[in-house]
Amino acid sequence: MIDDGPASPFLATAIEAVRQAGAIQQAAFGGDIDIRKKGTIDLVTEVDMAVERAIRALIAERHPDHDILAEELGGPVGGGRSRYRWIVDPLDGTTNFAHGLPLFCSTVALEVDGRLEVGAVYDPTRDELFTAERGRGAFLNGRRLRVSSADRLIDALLVTGFPYTVQERLPELLGLFGAFLAKARAVRRLGSAALDICYVAAGRMDGFWEQGLNPWDIAAGVLLVEEAGGRVTSLDGGPFDLRSGRIVASNGLVHDQMLDVIRDFYASRS
Repeated sequence: MIDDGPASPFLATAIEAVRQAGAIQQAAFGGDIDIRKKGTIDLVTEVDMAVERAIRALIAERHPDHDILAEELGGPVGGGRSRYRWIVDPLDGTTNFAHGLPLFCSTVALEVDGRLEVGAVYDPTRDELFTAERGRGAFLNGRRLRVSSADRLIDALLVTGFPYTVQERLPELLGLFGAFLAKARAVRRLGSAALDICYVAAGRMDGFWEQGLNPWDIAAGVLLVEEAGGRVTSLDGGPFDLRSGRIVASNGLVHDQMLDVIRDFYASRS
């Protein structure tokens, strides 16, 4: 199904922002770029910074009274007083990008009164634009998305990632990874949480879990999964909190089975 309805002004801003980001990313990809470390394995590049400045400038021009929370340059801009807050990851998958691996994106979401209303994620290497508006559905390049129909973990393709503290928590994180490997058809680790969640919305993946995430990693993707008919909760099955960094997102059919794996794993460790 193709959506012929016009995008809202907010979604139009998000789409323009991520497309501008993709153009900057593509122009620099594979070339000599300045790479710095924010942590032992946490990288930031000059492209992250350039993209964030461009997105901030666009939002400030279009919506000057809105707040902005973004990864690299701090926030929230605006002092946190507005009902509207843009959540921006200028380059999700920075490690992939820095190593010349074409699996990265930019992501922009909008919260209104603390509720996600708009999201856009753009993968420039595949020219894939994922978009969602609350109550209007989720789309990939204008085509409506639906989550998958897999209803058993043994038939499910799952995806996850590891936080930058992985080296300090190897037994726990690898143990949980192994617990899912024992129950699912397969588990992937792609290096971009934003794309991971979009792939759940698109039905390419059946479920996703991760810990230690930031709001900008997942905000747009969460709305996409919900609007594609999926389910999003915290790691313990409780209501999802964008600021907790703990998430399970799925097609809904395998969700409780994923929660069972997580619960049983942590019970075995206690």
